[in-house]
Amino acid sequence: MSYHNLGIPDVANAFYPSILGAVLIGIAIALFIEYTHKPTGIVGLGLGGAVSINLCGAVILLFWLVSGRLHIPLRGHIILWALALILIVISCFELINYRKRRNPKDELLC
Repeated sequence: MSYHNLGIPDVANAFYPSILGAVLIGIAIALFIEYTHKPTGIVGLGLGGAVSINLCGAVILLFWLVSGRLHIPLRGHIILWALALILIVISCFELINYRKRRNPKDELLC
């Protein structure tokens, strides 16, 4: 299946380098978290890294979608919006799960 069938941007677009840049920024954030973390805190190359990479990718993807600079068919927009939302939802679930495991007493307060 090619990108034409999916309706996503072709490779001659600046879309893919910017997504790669977002992933690299996410990796840099993950490495910073790992460098500065406390032994009992979130681990940068574990959950913290996954969340930072997912959110950086989702933010840049949403920027492209909202900016209107992508000239792609509706099916491409649907696929990319779904991908951005999936990345955000996965990150939220990961953070909620981390919080529940870290502070079980907080569940009673919610």
